[in-house]
Amino acid sequence: MFVSVIVDPGSVESSRAVTAVLMEYGFKKAQRACWEHVALPDKKLNLLKKDIDRVTDYYDSVRMYQYPVKGMLAVTEMSRKKWKRCILRPTQDEQSDIQQENPI
Repeated sequence: MFVSVIVDPGSVESSRAVTAVLMEYGFKKAQRACWEHVALPDKKLNLLKKDIDRVTDYYDSVRMYQYPVKGMLAVTEMSRKKWKRCILRPTQDEQSDIQQENPI
C-alpha cells in the first residue's frame, strides 16, 4: 500500500529519531517533512506505528495517509501520544460518477 508520512516534531531529537525510523523502513523523503513508501505491507505498517510511538514524545505530531485501505483512503494521526484513524469514503454521488466512468 502507498503510505505518506508527515512529521511535525516537537524537538530536533525527535525529528532525528523519526527520520531514522522512516529510513529504516525504506521511506524516501519527498519534501521537507514528508516521507513516502509505495509498497509498505500492512504488517510493517503496524510495526512502524509502534516504532514511531517509541521514539516520539507528547509534543510530536505524525500524520499518515494510506491508500488503499479496503479501497478507501485512510488518514491516521498521532497527536499527544494518541493514535486516531479516519477512513474517507466517496459520497454516493461520487461513487456513481466513478462507476459510470470506469465500468468493470
